[in-house]
Amino acid sequence: MADTRTEMSDAAGTKTPRTERGRKTLRKLLDASAEEFGEKGFHEASVSSITRRAGVALGTFYTYFDSKEALFQALVQHLSSQVKVSAGKSVGDLKAGGQFNAFDVEQAALSSFLDFAREHKEIYRIIDESEFVDPQAYRAHYEGTAQRILARLREGAAQGEMRDDIEEAHAWALMGMNVFLGLRFAVWSDEKSSESVAMAARSILEHGIRAAGPKAGE
Repeated sequence: MADTRTEMSDAAGTKTPRTERGRKTLRKLLDASAEEFGEKGFHEASVSSITRRAGVALGTFYTYFDSKEALFQALVQHLSSQVKVSAGKSVGDLKAGGQFNAFDVEQAALSSFLDFAREHKEIYRIIDESEFVDPQAYRAHYEGTAQRILARLREGAAQGEMRDDIEEAHAWALMGMNVFLGLRFAVWSDEKSSESVAMAARSILEHGIRAAGPKAGE
């Protein structure tokens, strides 16, 4: 029998379970929906197929979500949160290990994202589709990511390790690079290690790609 003890629905129609059993069922639905939406897309996916994948009764779905749209929105928020948690853990582990600088932090964050994207390739299709299914969640995902990057860059600037004119545009540029590196080296292929790709990206941050000027006297 489904755990029906849930808190009130949020604006998206998602009901938050108050027990561990309910939270496990919710995670099953989110995991199953990631597979379903990732394979079929939002419009071809069905609630009945998602519940079959999750191994729960169809009626249980409505204990947690008011609609397929509500589930999709919750999934986008969940995936965005997982990316944040994954990067946060990698950066936290780096800082706990001893000496590090701002470029080490960005390398660790990107490497973590690439590993996450390799394990959850469906994130690209789901996030891209959310632009049309749930534009607010789509925008929130990227704005939240950019703000976290900006905070890290400004911390690096405050430590004297990065330029002192860091602004929001720098964060969005870095995020754009990371997104397409993930598409190329996590979703389309894994021919290069996450670490080697992150090191290449680091070289752009740390040294830039401008050719050295002529030496004095030449």
